[in-house]
Amino acid sequence: MKIAILGTRGIPAAYSGFETAAEHLAARFVERGHQVTVYCRPHVVDRELHEHVGAKLVHLPTIRNKYLDTFVHTYLSAEHCVRRLQPDVALFFIAGNSPLTRITRKAGVPTVINVDGLDSDRSKWPAAAKSYLRFAERNAPRWADVALTDSDAVADIFDERYGQRIEVIPYGVEDPGYETIDTLERLGLTPGEYVLFVGRLEPENNPHMLVDAFSRIPYSVTRGKKLVIVGGAPYADEFIQSVHRGADPRVVFPGYVFGRGYWELQKHAYLTAVPTEVGGTHPVILEAMAAGAAVLVNDHAPNVETIGAAGATFSGAEGAPALARALEELLLDPERVARLKDASRERAKAYSWDAVTTQYETLLHRVVAGRSFGPLDESLVVSGAPAPELTRLAP
Repeated sequence: MKIAILGTRGIPAAYSGFETAAEHLAARFVERGHQVTVYCRPHVVDRELHEHVGAKLVHLPTIRNKYLDTFVHTYLSAEHCVRRLQPDVALFFIAGNSPLTRITRKAGVPTVINVDGLDSDRSKWPAAAKSYLRFAERNAPRWADVALTDSDAVADIFDERYGQRIEVIPYGVEDPGYETIDTLERLGLTPGEYVLFVGRLEPENNPHMLVDAFSRIPYSVTRGKKLVIVGGAPYADEFIQSVHRGADPRVVFPGYVFGRGYWELQKHAYLTAVPTEVGGTHPVILEAMAAGAAVLVNDHAPNVETIGAAGATFSGAEGAPALARALEELLLDPERVARLKDASRERAKAYSWDAVTTQYETLLHRVVAGRSFGPLDESLVVSGAPAPELTRLAP
């Protein structure tokens, strides 16, 4: 198949889970004999890079604005896709891009979109943006041939909210096996002597809650352990500054850390804390488990679904006080933390990227072989009538 991947910032991955998924899928699609093109944004991916992991990279402009960046770039990508690339199938990411799937589908290109974890719930969006995202989410299954997410919990919410259950393919994970501690040494950290947070520094990921919770724990309990807050976010300078202001001297802010350094931090953490309250399957949870870290998560349903019995939870509704209690209990119980680490490694085996790629590959083949017609208007349905046999006409 000739596969186009649209809607992400591009690869190599240097920002979020969307790009990581695109990179892993692209690499494995290529290994399996498919031709892959990934659309990239010039302020994220080096324009001089024209190929990565065997995939062709297409660089198109955009408007660098919090509300327009993704939509404008994906619009231009969709137009290029149908006019120049003409792939066998288009794979979009991000629910807000769903109206743009109409461009590829109308041109006869079988189209799939991963809506991720219901972006309309994110607190970073103002009311108008949330209304648009609800509109885009609701119509994604109608505008694309197939809409999917990476969590059964999110699919359940989608069904309850919009009256239609979408498909589910989980996020994947792969431990590259780095055992070095170069990044720890650079940051002045000791293996096993820090709690790790990784993510965009945005309100719904609750880095401020974690900083607050950690400040409530006596020094006699942390006993030299630090809190490491890895990440950043575009267009969020004011919030990031507020997180920094709320931190005590035990908190370290290294900014973004990718690749080997990221995995070194995961592998050697005493505990990885994931207080996020929105989204589907969070890559950080899977990567922490694959690295053998003990994981503490907000009891947001998709988080609980991901860790199963392999992690600890705290009450997101109660917030910082509950998180502080959970952290203190784990800091005082290294034997429990050791058991959680063993459970994490075992749990992560169910989320291999090879298995996930096979599920995507099967879905894309299915869509190419027989495109969905979309739901029939309910006013045209005769109750109890047998379904007619349909024959697809060439686009």
